[in-house]
Amino acid sequence: MEDAPSFNSGRGAALTFDGMVEMDAAIMDGRDRNAGSVAGVTRSRHPVTLARTVMECSPHVLLAGAGAEKFGVEHGVETAEPDWFLTEARRRDLDELRARGGGFDVEMKYGTVGAVARDSHGHLAAATSTGGVTGKRWGRIGDSPVIGAGTFADDRACAVSCTGSGEFFLRVGVGHEIGARVRLAGAPLLAATEGTLAEVKALGGSGGAIAVGVEGTAVWAFNTPGMYRGRTSSAGGRAVAIYGDEE
Repeated sequence: MEDAPSFNSGRGAALTFDGMVEMDAAIMDGRDRNAGSVAGVTRSRHPVTLARTVMECSPHVLLAGAGAEKFGVEHGVETAEPDWFLTEARRRDLDELRARGGGFDVEMKYGTVGAVARDSHGHLAAATSTGGVTGKRWGRIGDSPVIGAGTFADDRACAVSCTGSGEFFLRVGVGHEIGARVRLAGAPLLAATEGTLAEVKALGGSGGAIAVGVEGTAVWAFNTPGMYRGRTSSAGGRAVAIYGDEE
């Protein structure tokens, strides 16, 4: 999905106010809560691969900017020239935002990509990759690369990946909050997800989350008109939807 320009990650990532890409990604293993994430990278073709390399090959969880890029090169992570990530659609998005004053009070479109999974042994994992919000400045970092906010996995509860207004997802700690409601309060996964997103909405934020539980139950919830989403299983059940009135 990071190679598909329709999404806001990798090629087709949202542009900063200066017309560049600064991409974030994270991955987490629910077995031991090992995790890796990167923020503000500009040359890693697949930021989530770089995040996984951080998880597997470094003693750290989060690397940012030039240091993250250097680490990736040292470990053979594929790179691309900055222009490869740019698309005309994202340039138009930035031009429109600038024309409307360049603030974040205009209607925002997200498009972060994420995945959650449960394997045949019952282990959970989550991953998220994003270009952030159009027109971001000053090295802004959202919730996606922050473990416990936009990305979270714990075999004792659930795996979660989020998309939306990152500042609010950070303040709520959405991924960890959903997991805590499941593990500590005994809430059903869907209720925990919807309840946590209600907190986000109460603070003024919008977006959604996908989650999978320890028994393999896959859910999603969002407080926007739509969210691109899909699910599948080894049993053959599949579903794809966009809007809120679709199952």
